[in-house]
Amino acid sequence: MYNLLKGKKGIIFGALNEHSIAWKVAEKAHEQGAEFVLTNAPIAMRMGDLKVLAEKTNSQIVPADATSMEDLTNLVEKSIEILGGKIDFVLHSIGMSVNVRKGKHYTDPKYDFTTKGWDVSSVSFHKVMNVLYNKNAMNQWGSIVALTYMAAQRVFPDYNDMADNKAYLESIARSFGYFFGRDHKVRVNTISQSPTPTTAGSGVKGFDGFIEYAEKMSPLGNATASDCADYTISLFSDLTKKVTLQNLFHDGGFSNMGVSDSVLDRFVEDE
Repeated sequence: MYNLLKGKKGIIFGALNEHSIAWKVAEKAHEQGAEFVLTNAPIAMRMGDLKVLAEKTNSQIVPADATSMEDLTNLVEKSIEILGGKIDFVLHSIGMSVNVRKGKHYTDPKYDFTTKGWDVSSVSFHKVMNVLYNKNAMNQWGSIVALTYMAAQRVFPDYNDMADNKAYLESIARSFGYFFGRDHKVRVNTISQSPTPTTAGSGVKGFDGFIEYAEKMSPLGNATASDCADYTISLFSDLTKKVTLQNLFHDGGFSNMGVSDSVLDRFVEDE
């Protein structure tokens, strides 16, 4: 270990079970010397194993609905109290589409579901930063990272309205990131990760097939949840102090590919 986060304090949103990227980030942040508070929505905590992670990383849990300003204010205040100082890093690893869960097609959604998914997946990121910014809760050169996906830029039909949510999330990172950088010297970035078999991702139709396709398209292969955690740690560290307002592709090269030999071979093998 390199002690990249020694002495740093943070808040990690969204760890549910050992398949979660946020879970891996918490494990690696702990290995790198960080202290942090774990948080998730009360309903999600009943489904997951967050207490196991808290014990493993010597962390405390503060439940919070990320769409509630009251809950977020309480979370930030309690985190500063628990950690004994301002925050150095925050991970936003939250995403949910009710339309996907209910099998509603993109062309005919239930708009109440659309609004709920948008609030949870995107607006929550604005709300988190609102509380952190207005309470001046972040140390200078702190780092805020949210997880996103390339469907924000390109069409992946079965990703449904989560694609819209991620596009909005990335815009929030840039817009709020400007003010956070100008006024508090805090970095805000998004990581556009490979398709990863998490609880949230597995709800998307045809997900297993797409993971295989992305693996064959990417010159380095898909980035795993553990790989993403390593990259996230680098963005939390002082090694990336001048990186902000970026959407950083962490996908084995998939985002710059047109076609690969292994994918093309499937269409020409019978010729």
